[in-house]
Amino acid sequence: MSDQPEVLLRRMFDAAVAAADPAACVPRFLPPPPQGRTVVVGAGKAVAAMARAVDEHFPGDVSGLVVTRYGYGQSLQRIQVAEAGHPIPDQAGQRASERIVALARTTEKPDLLLVLISGGASALLTVPAPGITLDDKRQISNALLRSGAPIDDINTVRKHLSAVKGGRLAAAAGPARIHALLISDVTGDRPTVIGSGPTVPDPTTLDEARSIIARFRIAVSPAVAAHLDNPANETPKQDHPCFERSTAVLVATPRQALEAAARAARAAYLAPVILGDAIEGESHDVAATQASLVREVAASRTPGAPPRLLLSGGETTVTVRGDGRGGPNTEFLLALAIALDGHPGTFALACDTDGTDGTEANAGALIGPDTLARARARGLNPRTFLENNDAYGFFEALGDLVITGPTRTNVNDFRAILVT
Repeated sequence: MSDQPEVLLRRMFDAAVAAADPAACVPRFLPPPPQGRTVVVGAGKAVAAMARAVDEHFPGDVSGLVVTRYGYGQSLQRIQVAEAGHPIPDQAGQRASERIVALARTTEKPDLLLVLISGGASALLTVPAPGITLDDKRQISNALLRSGAPIDDINTVRKHLSAVKGGRLAAAAGPARIHALLISDVTGDRPTVIGSGPTVPDPTTLDEARSIIARFRIAVSPAVAAHLDNPANETPKQDHPCFERSTAVLVATPRQALEAAARAARAAYLAPVILGDAIEGESHDVAATQASLVREVAASRTPGAPPRLLLSGGETTVTVRGDGRGGPNTEFLLALAIALDGHPGTFALACDTDGTDGTEANAGALIGPDTLARARARGLNPRTFLENNDAYGFFEALGDLVITGPTRTNVNDFRAILVT
């Protein structure tokens, strides 16, 4: 192992992100051109780069609009790119989404509606259902995010308060063929969950949405309660005729990103092990489990064997009880550092592949055997930071944040633990 552990871990992360670069993965999945127009719409953190790939490679009459997170946009020749709020929807997102629905409605039978969806679309593609306000959706989204609810549950509620998600974009579109290209950021890579499935049948129900609201004790307005109680507001199911002309294709997945990192690891003479691409749960609980695994791996490693690299993906959650700053990746690392307690020869990186951990400007952070010692030398109490959900402040003080800027892709969280 010739490079420093931190350099190796960052190289693994970069390999994972590169594997999901829309410039590389979108062109080979583009459908045949239609006889008529191609109208491009979409949303997500990766959607500007996806739209660029279409703009540069798809022939014919191409136009459209996509919406991405603030700071993630690009200037394109034939497709407009709007920016809006994430993870809490805002008026810019609503305006762009209403224009997207209007464009979809203009399509005729000879046309192609090309829909580009990546992680982040659930917040960015926001048209409230009739009788629901944007403030209603913002309040519920924020409360669910802070509650630690799994993303599947959050999206089930979002779909049933939306005029565009949960298959409703397909239902609203004109008679054109609908073809969706998806970059997955969800466990199981299910098109119904990616971006809340705007072009596919929705298997979730109003009853499930009500149960989630009750389970996490989310306060809702009388209008929201009435909407969720009305059977007429159910999302479109498999038998809706719009889905006869709608297809969806995965172009990049978390598993592919982990496999790319594993190839990079083997090239660096490491021994990678992919623990899974669908790991969920509270960040501190996942950290405790992986810390135990690190100790087992270290104890069983034979002299002269190459260093082990434990790779995993998925989406951990944080139930916010403090008033600090941070996201699930930095919280995972802080909990992991505490659990390992200076375990020798162990280094770790955890980052979100979109370049943003939670709501902060960092992708994630790094830890090593000396993380806790350096913190205590600065008068920092790691457990206090963890209890306050202030992992960002902890790693900022140590200078151990990983800041990439927008990667313009999104295949969920990436975790790598190096056991030397």
